[in-house]
Amino acid sequence: MLEKKALYVVATPIGNLNDISLRALDILAKVDVVAAEHVQNSKHLLAMHAITAKLISLHQHNETVVADKILTLLDAGKSVALVTDAGTPGISDPGAILVRRVREQGFSVIPIPGANAAICAMSAAGIVHPHFLFYGFLPNKTGLRKRELTALKSQSCTLIFYEAPHRILECVADMVDIFGPRRQMIIARELTKLFETIHDGTLETVYAWLQADANQQKGEFVLIVSGAEILEKTEIGEQAQHTLQCLLAELPLKQAVKLTTEITGENKNALYQLALALKQPK
Repeated sequence: MLEKKALYVVATPIGNLNDISLRALDILAKVDVVAAEHVQNSKHLLAMHAITAKLISLHQHNETVVADKILTLLDAGKSVALVTDAGTPGISDPGAILVRRVREQGFSVIPIPGANAAICAMSAAGIVHPHFLFYGFLPNKTGLRKRELTALKSQSCTLIFYEAPHRILECVADMVDIFGPRRQMIIARELTKLFETIHDGTLETVYAWLQADANQQKGEFVLIVSGAEILEKTEIGEQAQHTLQCLLAELPLKQAVKLTTEITGENKNALYQLALALKQPK
């Protein structure tokens, strides 16, 4: 049942227009107003599903002003859905300012989950490490971008970035420069679209692959970069590392870590993180 005086944050497809939930379609068909990043793009999506709705424009340049209008609508008992061109509003897209304002005024904010490019890419990446940091878009300018990458260099978790086609080469080049050529990368391009491509390698080989084919420089990108080597960050002794490697070859990860802890006396959490790193595909 549709709730009045509520803002519905509705995820929409990132490419393939069929990637939308039944619940999202139901909400979009029933709300009084749909606030869309680009009205024409949202009209196309709604028309495909035979939905007619009143649309208003909400984007990064007018979000503060339109938020006032939406608050007025909510105060009048109306229901509003928020959508962006692709994916989940507020995640590297407009919407966070509106959601904060709506919550501050005491109205309900109801998330309608769906497509997200970062999670879509991760699901097809085969990353064993359980932790990741979603950064989103890096700064446009090289100097600022390198500064941010330098700050992230020592992170042991997997790093996820978004990038646009006109910056993809210089962005990966900066990663090679700051992270070094041997870090692993999975590059996902045009996810769920006709020319979807998922490619992996070291930063160095991925950069060469991009340079070699201009077609692979087109579209929207998700960049997944492996974290800093755990071995470089721990003070685990060489004997303990050797013991863990031998046990991992014969035993499940948790059992190998438990036995190594008992045998060597090393920190269990540090050994567990090291075991995860050793288990990652090279």
